[in-house]
Amino acid sequence: MKPTLLHVGAVVRDADHVDEAPTYIVMENGRIREIGSGRYPRSTEDMDVYERPTSVAIPGLINCHGHAAMTLLRGAGDDMPLMRWLHDRIFPLEAKLTADAVYWGTLLACWEMIASGTTCFTDMYFFMDDAARAVAEAGIRGVLSVGLVGLQEEAGRQGLARTRQFARTWHGAADGRIRVTLGPHAPYTCPPRYLEQVAELSAELDLPIQIHLSETAGEVEDCVREHGRSPIALMRDLGLFARPVLAAHCVHLSEDDIAILAQHNVHVAHNPQSNLKLGSGIAPVPRLLRAGITVGLGTDGAASNNNLDMFEEMRLAATLHKGVGLDATAVTASEALAMATSEGAKAVFLEPGHGRLQVGAPADIVLLDLDSPVLLPIHNLISNIVYSASAAQVTDVFVGGRALMSRGELTTLDTERIRFEVRRLVKQLRAPAPV
Repeated sequence: MKPTLLHVGAVVRDADHVDEAPTYIVMENGRIREIGSGRYPRSTEDMDVYERPTSVAIPGLINCHGHAAMTLLRGAGDDMPLMRWLHDRIFPLEAKLTADAVYWGTLLACWEMIASGTTCFTDMYFFMDDAARAVAEAGIRGVLSVGLVGLQEEAGRQGLARTRQFARTWHGAADGRIRVTLGPHAPYTCPPRYLEQVAELSAELDLPIQIHLSETAGEVEDCVREHGRSPIALMRDLGLFARPVLAAHCVHLSEDDIAILAQHNVHVAHNPQSNLKLGSGIAPVPRLLRAGITVGLGTDGAASNNNLDMFEEMRLAATLHKGVGLDATAVTASEALAMATSEGAKAVFLEPGHGRLQVGAPADIVLLDLDSPVLLPIHNLISNIVYSASAAQVTDVFVGGRALMSRGELTTLDTERIRFEVRRLVKQLRAPAPV
């Protein structure tokens, strides 16, 4: 594969370092080989050259929490609180999903994420072999988990067996773009003994864990009533936090909970838009950051958001906490961008270098159109990206140096076929159950 050369108008190397001048980037063997000022000074004869003088290159965005195939359920259960949303709308619809549906729903999510500048995402769902196949074909990165529920002993045992096989098949697959984690759903669907088994399997396979924790006040109250402690304390006491853990939501936390998360280096996926839409609350992100906890950003599934645009999550993360705390400095634009890039990479256990544009780092790069009116003028480029930009400004996306989108056209996905299959599948989901 030939080296790829980008000529761009500016580069955001990370949330704290910006080159507001013409810059070149050379990508080779999936990584950034060289970054320099101005034009590339040597022959370009054996290179693929992308001339984008009115673009800014930023690190690919990392979606730290979601359920990709729930794109098929977008809009299916809006304006409902979490537990009623789950039990009255989502669980009955999910019971109709097939492996084929998860494959096409995941491809739809990959299309939406690539087009909006996301280069890596996490997923916790079912029929995950089919989801992984979609990720491999799309060219995006995925941190994938078989969703585990342990309320019924046999189903829980089968989930652990599927996880073991899934890890054996897919961890490190697709040129290393696919990583596997363990995915126990939540304490209210995974009893204590089952979570201990998850921790044991995590240690055996040497793989991290992702789990929903303390998403609603009701969840926390139920846990305290049943187990005499918060979900966070319960996970500590069961030994789950002895393993690397990414905890999604973490909305309702006490100071003791935050201290436990910090002590055990638990990472947190902040999902501001989903938490607001479901009426779950607002995570105490400024307190988490002050405690030194790694916080990434996620969209959650498209059934509770309802899109996968990480620019919206960045902007909301950087504005929501200002208003709640009456503090304009609560989460800065740089902190929000870091949560979507370098801190997000750390949160989902990617190796160092991900989420930054530096020599030796994986060549996951997104280009934004600097000629867009929302990015004019430039007083502070990072502020423009966080407070003004959206998916509409994304023109090109590279993952591992491979172009997944060029001048707004996807290169790896048959979008017409995805449209057709999604519309077919949604008709089946809407059909009444046979009597």
